[in-house]
This record gives sequence, C-alpha cells and structure tokens, in this order.
Amino acid sequence: MTRWSPELAGRRGPLYRVIADALGEDRAAGRLVPGARLPTHRELAERLGVTVGTVTRAYAEAEKRGLVRGEVGRGTYVRGDEDTSAHMPRPMALEDEAGDEAAPVELGINAPATPPGDPASHALRRALEALGRSPRLPGLLGYQPAAGARAHREAGAAWAARFGLEARPEQVVVCAGGQHAMEVALAALTRPGDTLVTEALTYPGIKVLARRFQLRLQGLAMDAGGLMPEALESACRAGPVRLLYTQPTGHNPTGGVQGEERRRALAEVARRHGVLVLEDDAYGLLPLARPAPLATFLPEATYFIAGVSKLLTPGLRIGYLVAPARARGERLAEEVGLASLMTTPLMAEVLTRWVEDGTADALVEGQRGETAERRALAREVLGEGVRWDGAALYHLWLPLPEGRRGEEFAAQALRHGVSVTPAELFAAGGGVGPAAVRVCIGTPRTRAQLERGLIRLRAVLDGSAVPRLAIV
Repeated sequence: MTRWSPELAGRRGPLYRVIADALGEDRAAGRLVPGARLPTHRELAERLGVTVGTVTRAYAEAEKRGLVRGEVGRGTYVRGDEDTSAHMPRPMALEDEAGDEAAPVELGINAPATPPGDPASHALRRALEALGRSPRLPGLLGYQPAAGARAHREAGAAWAARFGLEARPEQVVVCAGGQHAMEVALAALTRPGDTLVTEALTYPGIKVLARRFQLRLQGLAMDAGGLMPEALESACRAGPVRLLYTQPTGHNPTGGVQGEERRRALAEVARRHGVLVLEDDAYGLLPLARPAPLATFLPEATYFIAGVSKLLTPGLRIGYLVAPARARGERLAEEVGLASLMTTPLMAEVLTRWVEDGTADALVEGQRGETAERRALAREVLGEGVRWDGAALYHLWLPLPEGRRGEEFAAQALRHGVSVTPAELFAAGGGVGPAAVRVCIGTPRTRAQLERGLIRLRAVLDGSAVPRLAIV
C-alpha cells in the first residue's frame, strides 16, 4: 500500500474535490503509478486531519473521473490509461439540485430536522426584527466580557436547567457552539501528554481536538448500557487519567442512553480517582424521559455542555459550557478571550430572547414531533436491523450483515446515491470500529427526500442496488 498523502495547501473548493484533484495531478505526474493501492479511507483521513466521509467522497469522485477503481474487500487502486473507460457508471455529485428525483441524499451529516413551515427561520426573522428596534442593539455591537454578557449567562443557566442541571450564571461561559465549548474545556483543563478517555465509539470532533492538544486518547469498552464503569476503573489503575469525555444521553453514534445507576457508578469511579468529566449533552432535550445529567452525581468535577445546535439550529453558533458547582468560569473565559476575545453577542442575544420567551422550548417540541415522524418512516423502510432502543434522535445506528465493513458499505452506498458514515470514523484511540454505519435522518429537507435515501440504503443492504448511470 502506498503512503500517498496529497498536498492540499493553496487549493480551493470542497475538500473532497481538492483531494480528488490532487490525486489526478499526482497520477499524471507519475507520483502515483497504475495499480498502486491507495491508503484506506480511515488512514488517509487521519493523515490529513479530515473526516472519513470526506475521503469516501474524494475516492468516489476520483472513481467517477476514471482515476481509481474500488474492489470490495481489497481497497482502492490507481487506474492505468488502458483500463479507463468513458462508459463507466458515474455517480452524481452531492451538489445536484435537491428537487431532482435522482439527486443523491445526504444521510451522513447529523443535523436537526426541518419541520414543515421551517419554524426556526420564522423565529429568527421575528427576533432580528425586534432586535433592530431594541435600545439594546448599540451595546451589542461593542466588546463584551469573554464569558458573555450577564444576561446571556443567565440565559445559559436557564437553558441548563432544561436539562436538569442547576447552575449559577457565574458558572456559565457562552461559546460559539458545542465544538467550541469542547475546545475551550480541553484548553483550560489539559496539558500535552495528559490522558483523555472516551467511549470506544465517540464523536469524531474530540479525536481531532485530542491530536491538536497532544493528548493520549483512549477508548473505553462499552456495552448495551453505554460506557462501562469497570473499563474506566481499569484505565485509571493503569495510569493517571485527566479527563473523561462522555455523551450519556443520545450517544453519538449509537444513540444509547445511560441509565441512572450506570451514571452513579461512573461518577463514583471518577471521584475516587480524581478524574474530571466533560459531559456533552448535545441531544439531551429530545427524549421526554431521560435520567438526570451525570453532572448531578459528580457536581464538583463535571463540566457540562448544554447543547443548542442539534436542538434548535446550528447556524446560531452558540453553546453553553457550565463549570462545576463550586467553580467559576474564569479559566474557561480566559481561553475564549485568548482565541476570539468573545462569542458574538448578537446571536447570543437572539438565543437569550428565545430562552426567555419560550421560543426555544417550542422549537425543541417541533423537533421532537418531526423526528418521531422521520424515525417511524425509517423503521418502516429499514426494519428491525437498526438499533431502536436509543433516544428519539436524528441519528440511527445500523449494524451491517456479516461479512460487510463500514467503510466499504459507505463507499458503495455513496456510489448508489446515499451518504452514510462508517463506524470506523468513531473508533477512539486506535480502536477498530464494528461493522456498522450511522444513518442521519434530519438532514434531508423533506420527508420525501429522506424516504428516497432510505429506500436506496435498503437496496444496498439487500444487495439489490445497481449503479446509477449519469444521464447525458
């Protein structure tokens, strides 16, 4: 297998196309010879610091151009001129018009659904119109404290209470979304060489941040109930563990929800070994019945991310990071100030108004209803193969039939017009992902688009899908 790594500096355009362009240039220049086996999707993704999905799309684009060929179970190989045919099946690009019946369907990006009527857009329009008439507007155009204005931190405390966590405004730091909150927490709480532990399958963003902060990332064993306390205990006995990053409610990617007994047990292990906890509750308000946050069982050492993007709309780019009960947010605020001086107060003000006037609660309720409809549709099409015992989320966990692997299945699905995310992307600390993919049902704008994608995915599962030819 070649150690090929494309040079991406100075290139413009979508990353997957940039990678495909570089592949074509290296092939033309002789740096990639015909028959050479390219790195696996996962290897190249880690080498470039991008997602596996990006590499999957890049390889699919290169195959469409006749640059490479994929062989199930063997890998991706560079084509020679002699085996390139203008008549090869060519999948359509993901940027095709959304209204096109033949257009690919994106089920790989985890985003909230859009209920009929797009209530979030209407709510934002009303909020901006009111803000334009508000005497508070001039003050929002100036610099604010790094942790956020007092009113915005109060709104953050009120929003955290929706998750079952009591917090004072002094504990709250306003961040530019959940990913930024993770970055702020790691910058404030860890040093290079520290050990960061997560579930064996975890949100890919934490993997990227672990590399950036030079942390030792270790994935811990899971069972049907989530992260196993015995695994955390074993890791702590093997060496000092600085921080546990966990998603107890609506785990990404499996969708699982830890029970209260499991949360108490994890909190006790962390307390006994002096481990700090970063609890990411991106989806916590979607399930109507849910245990109290892990932070309530370890209030002295848990940093809590009260999600916004996955519950309301990601475009606000606001998230709340809550420090432990007896702590204040100064160290976290310092990291916000060092990176960006402050989080944009205009969007923080919009969210504050939504929290205060009930708009945020209404939007979450709308998400619950739309998600229930989409999950019912997915269950009808995909059947019992999906893990249905998790929370009422936008993402589903789909174990694959024996003999199939996540990366290969995702590449095959993309060639047949539907994008999903392979399990390998979520494997932490050098672990091997199971034979499964994550399916996101919120991204398609309409249920009709979702249904088309699910039907294509069902066909790939059943082995009845055939490559779609480009219409010329």
